[in-house]
Amino acid sequence: MKKVDYTLMFSVIIITIFGLVMISSSSYVWAEYKFNNPYKYLINQGIFFILSLISMYVVSKIDYKILYKYSKVFILIVIIMLILVIIPGIGTVRNGSRSWFGIGGFGIQPSEFAKLAIIIFASKYLSENKNSRLPILFLGLFLFGLIMLQPDFGTGMVLIMIVVSLLFISGMKISFFIRIGLLGVIGITILILIAPYRLKRILSFLNPWSDPLGSGFQIIQSLYAIGPGGLFGLGLGNSVQKHFYLPEPQTDFIFAIISEEFGFLGIIIVSILFLTIIISSINIALKSKDLFSKYLVFGITFWISFQTILNLMVVVGLIPVTGVTLPFLSYGGSSLLILYTSIGIILNVSRYQI
Repeated sequence: MKKVDYTLMFSVIIITIFGLVMISSSSYVWAEYKFNNPYKYLINQGIFFILSLISMYVVSKIDYKILYKYSKVFILIVIIMLILVIIPGIGTVRNGSRSWFGIGGFGIQPSEFAKLAIIIFASKYLSENKNSRLPILFLGLFLFGLIMLQPDFGTGMVLIMIVVSLLFISGMKISFFIRIGLLGVIGITILILIAPYRLKRILSFLNPWSDPLGSGFQIIQSLYAIGPGGLFGLGLGNSVQKHFYLPEPQTDFIFAIISEEFGFLGIIIVSILFLTIIISSINIALKSKDLFSKYLVFGITFWISFQTILNLMVVVGLIPVTGVTLPFLSYGGSSLLILYTSIGIILNVSRYQI
C-alpha cells in the first residue's frame, strides 16, 4: 500500500489556514458588533478545522470500499435530513433559507452532506450500470427539489452539476446533455419567474448600479473591495469594505477581502493552491484501479472545481449572486467538515493507486 498524496494533503491544510487568517481579518468588525467578541467566527471555524483534520485523517485510513457497501445508507440518511430541515421547528432559518439544524451556537447544513452522498451513490451505480444511467439524473433532480424547498439555489446548482459531470465521464452521449441543457434553461427560467428575488438578482447582475442600495449592493461593494487591491493589496487587516460595507464578508465574498488586502499576489497564491488541489486529485482519479474509485475522486474534484469557479464568478460580477461559498476559505463549519472528509476519501484512494 502506498503513502497518501502529501501534496494534496498539505495544499488543503495550507489554504485552510490562510482561510482562518482571512476569516479573522474579514469578520472581526462584524463579530465585535454582533457578538461583542471579535474572534467569534475564528473560534467557531477553528473548532471545525480541528474536527475536519480528525475526520480527514480517520477517513484516509478507512478503506474506501466501505463507502461502496453503505452508499444506499448514506443517500437515505441525507434524504431524511433534507426533509427534516424544511420542517418548521426542526430546521433553522438563516438568511431567508431553512437550511440548517441549530446545535448550540453552531449550525449543520444537510445540503452540504448531500453533495458527498450523491457522489458516493452515483459512483457505485455508474460503476455497476453502464446502460442505465437515467435513475441517477432523477435522483439528482429529486435532491435538487428538496434543496430548493429551503430554498438554496446555489447549492442545488452545484449538486446538479456534480451529477451531470459524473454522467458525462461515464459515457453519456453529447446529444443527451444538449437536451438536458435545454430543459435546465427552461427550469431555471421557471424558478426565476416564481421567485421575484431571483429576478432582482439577475437584474442587479446586469446593472447593479440601477439599485445600488438594494439588489446590486453586494456586487458593487465586492468590486469596490477588489479594485483598490492593486499588486500587493492594502495589507492584512486593512480592508475598508469589511467595515459594514460588504455584508458578512467572511462567507460568500471572502475572496473580495483577500483581493483587497493581498492584491493580485493574494489572487495568484490562492489560485495556485486550488490548481494544486485539483490537479493532484485528477492525477489520483486517473490512476485509480477501479471504476468506483475513479468516479468517486472525479466527482469530488468536479464539486470543488465547480463551486470554486461559481463563487469567484459571483465575486467579480460575472454571474448573479448564488450564495455559494468558496471551498476551504469561506466561513462555514459544515462545508469545511464535509470537504475535509471528501479529501480524506481521495487520500485513501491514493493509497491504492496502480
